[in-house]
Amino acid sequence: MKRILLILGLALSMLSLMPAQTTVPLGQASVWIIPVKGDIEPSISAFIRRASQNALAKGASTIIYEIDTFGGRVDTALQISSFIGSLKNIRTIAWVRSGPESMGVSWSAGALISLSCQDIVMSSGTSIGAAAPVTVGPDGQMAPTGEKTVSAVRSQMAALAEKNKHPVLLALAMVDQDLEVWDVQVNGENRLVNSVELEGLEKNSANKVVRQNLVSAKGKLLSLTANEALRYGLARAVADDSTELLQKLNITGEITELNPNAADQIVTVLTSGAVQTILILLGLVMLFLEINTPGFGIPGVVAIISFVTVFGLNALLGTVGSLELILFLVGVGLLAVEIFIIPGFGITGITGLVLIGLSLVFSRQEFTIPTLPWQWELFGKNIIIVSIGIILAIAAIAVIALMGPRLRLFDRLTLKTKIEGTAGGPDPEHAGTSVLEAARVMTEAEENYGDLLGKRGKAISTLRPSGKAEIDGKVYAVEADGAFIEPKKTVEVIRVRGNRIIVRSVG
Repeated sequence: MKRILLILGLALSMLSLMPAQTTVPLGQASVWIIPVKGDIEPSISAFIRRASQNALAKGASTIIYEIDTFGGRVDTALQISSFIGSLKNIRTIAWVRSGPESMGVSWSAGALISLSCQDIVMSSGTSIGAAAPVTVGPDGQMAPTGEKTVSAVRSQMAALAEKNKHPVLLALAMVDQDLEVWDVQVNGENRLVNSVELEGLEKNSANKVVRQNLVSAKGKLLSLTANEALRYGLARAVADDSTELLQKLNITGEITELNPNAADQIVTVLTSGAVQTILILLGLVMLFLEINTPGFGIPGVVAIISFVTVFGLNALLGTVGSLELILFLVGVGLLAVEIFIIPGFGITGITGLVLIGLSLVFSRQEFTIPTLPWQWELFGKNIIIVSIGIILAIAAIAVIALMGPRLRLFDRLTLKTKIEGTAGGPDPEHAGTSVLEAARVMTEAEENYGDLLGKRGKAISTLRPSGKAEIDGKVYAVEADGAFIEPKKTVEVIRVRGNRIIVRSVG
């Protein structure tokens, strides 16, 4: 068991340490291209961090982030933009690249990441913008989020544009559909102004103002083509390949182009909602089987592997801390108390399931208590994913509890043979003991539980064969005479052997 856990831990560690694939030998490359493609998810953030740190360690002087995305999670985009903005002594370039396998867009979260770079370069036929955060409405259609979220993203977009000397008005217009932006000429100088600024300039008779283009109309989010971005000063150049990009930006050096390796792809798959739901389902079912079987076996190993995978991979993405682990362990402990100590299934077991569920929800997000609308949306999605796993697990456990004795798969987990004798002594009816020995045992029994003989009650736990039953309003430890007895079944005391109460099912 220790070896299995050690191997699993090493495997998860290797996933985080494996370098990204390169298309050319590393050599002394000073220009690195790191792709930012597909939906912006936590696995993308982890890859970007690791690849960027690898480039810095190899002496990179320029990192080009090749962006091709429709958007994704707001929190992940903010993490990526913050990380890129924190890089020191290195030139960062966002390249919206076109190609046979690319979409040629940098929208929403992609625009936020682009603005975090010092320079923006676009290929012909690409576009950038439409960065307002959206949510899925009740009808399944995309709808704008609340003003609080829009305001937060708008402020971040403006801050990034200001820091990297990108046109701030263009960044704001990508988020705020109420902002109107004009390209005007004031006394022979081209400027970008909003409608309020334009009105003030035109009222001043000293200014010669010529309206050239309405860049962003009121009621619409701004999106720019490559040539428009170049014309308005957002893009530094239009380049269709890496050689042209280096030439136009006067950059020299060998290029190393990275791609996500097998480990990154595995992390992406295993941290997806569907796979995490399956892991939660598998982990809870195996945990139930392990708690309800003697010793430590395969169900326990599978449960550990499932939950270590869930928490371990999310830890690699930076969303798991001590709180999640404590909640999970306390939840498992409460479930064990409910099963072994407290009869039935009540508040202790429900609390344990709730704590386990919360730990799994929190492991998929950086925040604990959501405050912004987009955090509430993400919190809701995570609750759905975890809830589906828990509900399916409860259904599977119910099926196992009902069908277990009749399924060959669980032959080793359930009692199907009749017990002829136990550590408490042989059963006179089956072991061929003498009449005198039987009389002696009966006399001993009569001194303890003899009055229970022939009485009926109800099993309050599964008898495999040992368990608990309620007889005359009192709970006794009993043993089933043969195959196990399910909870709530009516039982009858058929024999008493010392402190052993032997029952059978009668209904």
